[in-house]
Amino acid sequence: MTRLSVNINKVALIRNSRGQNLPDLAKVAVDCENFGAQGITVHPRPDERHIKYDDLPILKEVVTTEFNIEGYPSEKFTKAVCAVKPHQVTLVPDPPGALTSNEGWDTIGKKELLIPIIQSFQDQGIRVSLFLNAEEDLVKAAKECGTDRIEFYTGKYALNYSDSPEKAVKMHKTAAKTAVNYDLGINAGHDLNLENLKYYRQNVANLLEVSIGHAIVCDALYYGLKSTILMYRSLLV
Repeated sequence: MTRLSVNINKVALIRNSRGQNLPDLAKVAVDCENFGAQGITVHPRPDERHIKYDDLPILKEVVTTEFNIEGYPSEKFTKAVCAVKPHQVTLVPDPPGALTSNEGWDTIGKKELLIPIIQSFQDQGIRVSLFLNAEEDLVKAAKECGTDRIEFYTGKYALNYSDSPEKAVKMHKTAAKTAVNYDLGINAGHDLNLENLKYYRQNVANLLEVSIGHAIVCDALYYGLKSTILMYRSLLV
């Protein structure tokens, strides 16, 4: 069964819009777990427009499933993550002003950068996942970087799903088989939703975890948070 990690960035964005602690981010995280989430994901950005660095130790105290922190491994990010020691850190190659994560690491060209960074997190007992485009050569290079897992960027899959699900998932199926051969765990995230999630899970081998935030918050406006999380969980069985 593939685990569901709920990204609560958009909840923090709503909170920040009024300058108060409403909604209470820690309570939402706990409620998500109580409603069926098997992990909580956050992605602090340099401008702290949603998740703030001060949120990280608070969330670490209350999250009882799996705490996953995403982000670009700047000095500030690395120091904060090592201080909190989440279960998993997912490294993304976002430049400082990026609106969202829409591309994976060039694990070939950035190998020398990534190797010591990955090792520094692992030395702290933190599992490392690299955000990655679904390409076989990048998967191989990710293994050479020493990462524990990879997280396939699924934005292009989601964009092309309505035209041809089979074509949209083809590279992911192939890259997943390569990852299994290299003994890499596989996560996935970006624009997965109620329409395209089940097909992706059925076709990508050894899919351990998906991280979903924006779609869950949007669906929760109609179905409620508890019902929405249960709907997503049902697609991952």
